[in-house]
Amino acid sequence: MTRTRRRERAWRLGALIAIVVAVACAGTGCTVIPVTGPLTVNEAGSGDPLSKPFHRMIALPPDKTWNEEQTIRGLQAAMAAYADDPTVLPQYLTPEARAKWNASGPVTVVDDAFEVVPPPQSDDLGPVEKVMLKGRWVARINEDDSYAPTEGQWDDYTVELVKSQGGGYLVRSLPNGLLLTNSDVARAYRPTNLYYVNGNSPNTLVVDRVRLRLKPTETYAQTILERLLKSPTAALQGAVTTSFPSGTKVQSIRSGEDRVVINLSGPLDPLDLSAEDSLRAQIRYSLNKNEIAKGRVIEIQVDGESYSVDRPDSDDDWLDATSDTAYYISEGAVHYMSKDGPAGSVPGPAGEEREGFHDFALSKDGGYVAARTSTGISVAAVTQSGRWQEVMQGELTAPTWHRDGSLWTYDRTNAALLRYDPMSGKGPQRISSPKLTGLDVTRLRIARDGVRVAITTGQNTVQIGALTGGAAGIMLGNVHALTTIEGGTSIIDVAWGDDEHLLVLVKSKAGQVLNEINVGDGEVEGVPLKEPLVSVAAVNDRVLAEAKTDKSNQIMELSQDRQSWTTKIESGANTPLFPLG
Repeated sequence: MTRTRRRERAWRLGALIAIVVAVACAGTGCTVIPVTGPLTVNEAGSGDPLSKPFHRMIALPPDKTWNEEQTIRGLQAAMAAYADDPTVLPQYLTPEARAKWNASGPVTVVDDAFEVVPPPQSDDLGPVEKVMLKGRWVARINEDDSYAPTEGQWDDYTVELVKSQGGGYLVRSLPNGLLLTNSDVARAYRPTNLYYVNGNSPNTLVVDRVRLRLKPTETYAQTILERLLKSPTAALQGAVTTSFPSGTKVQSIRSGEDRVVINLSGPLDPLDLSAEDSLRAQIRYSLNKNEIAKGRVIEIQVDGESYSVDRPDSDDDWLDATSDTAYYISEGAVHYMSKDGPAGSVPGPAGEEREGFHDFALSKDGGYVAARTSTGISVAAVTQSGRWQEVMQGELTAPTWHRDGSLWTYDRTNAALLRYDPMSGKGPQRISSPKLTGLDVTRLRIARDGVRVAITTGQNTVQIGALTGGAAGIMLGNVHALTTIEGGTSIIDVAWGDDEHLLVLVKSKAGQVLNEINVGDGEVEGVPLKEPLVSVAAVNDRVLAEAKTDKSNQIMELSQDRQSWTTKIESGANTPLFPLG
């Protein structure tokens, strides 16, 4: 038996099992069966190494014995199965509803325990019954596959039912789009990191977080690469590019014990290697960061001809490995910090005690330090010959460095985003930021990828934007809310950890909360606190904080498991910081 026929036989057997289980569960509205997708021969016993196991929803058509609630729940199950089998859901609809209803648009995600509320018994609605669904709104999955968490009650979803001639009910009217439960999404979708090329720095990648629906007809690796060929989400539009020419297609993906072979087709020229490195990097990180093909050689072909080979031990700086050298401030002077504690002051005036300087920030390589004063922002080179020089004046937010060596701030008086390049010899440049108009901007923090920007507005809102347009017409756009905390609370500090996680320190009457938020999908992980904190700094897995104790302020470090804090400097130190972020 050939390899292809064995694979088809395994797939058909899985489909037959699905049918048998579905029949056995008749009357419940749906069943869930495990499906891992098409099997490859060399991994048939343990599953496809290029895929991820998941459960497929098998929905049943409406039954003439079902009441209103059973019909609604069967309808919702048919929505959960719609992407795999679009034939069941129309069976719940009247001809009029089938003509009007459309599955496209954002996916509404609600809590599993949603309630089906029938109309009051006293209502004389004639042949039409209006049934309302109520519950907690969890998220929205947009058409670009971005995941947006939502909060609050969900109680505006109404379905009109009519009696079917054969018994039971049919749906006469319902809102467009799919309605899924949180469990539906957890079962069939996977959080996925895609990697695109930085539009302002072509030798670096930027992560784009999406929710991809797993498909029984293709491997997860193929699902990832098919999505990578499309545009990034709205959050990164205009800020990143791709190395894949328009029209590129994924023809096949094969795997062996130590090699993954990806065959592409389209306008890629195997003799033109100008985009080879970035294309290879996009594929490598998009697969490996999602635990697919990790540790294997990735061979990229174009129409069956070898184009590029990526080896597991290849070393590069596509994700910009930032130094984790830590610094702190003592009496206005910048000091180095070792893994165990103080390590001495930096050279030159930046390492000398000085009053009136605060909100320090370090450039990418630690070569420049910036600080805010009562009149503006001053900069000094971290050398013996360096000197403090005021480069921007006004009521400014704390300075933040870009990876290209420029310094940024927001002029609160004139509502202007400012960029200063120490190497240009010119004054600050005003950068277009139309989405900030009318907002009370209190902080700016540029991520180490040089694209995303965290913006706090007022005391309780964090927004995320992106630097778009390239060097010729750079602007701050794509601004959208990341989180808004309740009234009576205030944001104390924010700090980038890595390129997709932002630490947000919040104070309320009940105490403090430190949250790590994935800016791509809004997922939040709380960090336990030992003492009240004044400020935080982070790079990758390393987190430092200034803690306020009864005796003095201390520098503390968070453990790798994110469960405990260790004191690194007991007194005489404040404001820990890392380069960038």
